[in-house]
Amino acid sequence: MPRPVQYNTNIKMVEMPEGYSGEGFHATSFDKVVGLARKNSLWPLPFATSCCGIEFMATMGSNYDLSRFGSERMGFTPRQCDMLLVAGTIAKKMAPILRQVYLQMAEPRWVIAIGACASSGGIFDSYSVLQGIDQVIPVDVYVPGCPPRPEGILDGILKLQDIVQNESLRRRSSPVYKELMTSYGIQ
Repeated sequence: MPRPVQYNTNIKMVEMPEGYSGEGFHATSFDKVVGLARKNSLWPLPFATSCCGIEFMATMGSNYDLSRFGSERMGFTPRQCDMLLVAGTIAKKMAPILRQVYLQMAEPRWVIAIGACASSGGIFDSYSVLQGIDQVIPVDVYVPGCPPRPEGILDGILKLQDIVQNESLRRRSSPVYKELMTSYGIQ
């Protein structure tokens, strides 16, 4: 006896951007369409160095499943990714490598600092540990915790998705953004 086919009826659709709809068409602004596409197709690049990396691996697992938020394709080359996830302790010797990875990423690019060590140095207040990755690269979202739970990492990614969706296409060429990049020594 064949098993009956069960269909998933709990599918949540992405909301359409504001605009004008008619029979067979929907008109909206280009900014909103690009924001919606970017929000739901972030390509993460993990930069995990310690215990926060294990929590990030759990976030990618089947219990939490980061791929349902549009970040299914995990990239391990900076040139193909646009979301840098820095998880764990960053030594001062590693800071130039982190910066180089950030500079090799595709524009526009976003950064999430996962855990206390990436955000502020954590419990390691020593000469060899970078006291927050925001000393070498700009950070968009901070995820607190030591180590943060996978739910916290998912919340940080959802907050970044809101930032990405509402970001203007002209933001990257604005004087404020150029001043920020200049303050980090990035042209």
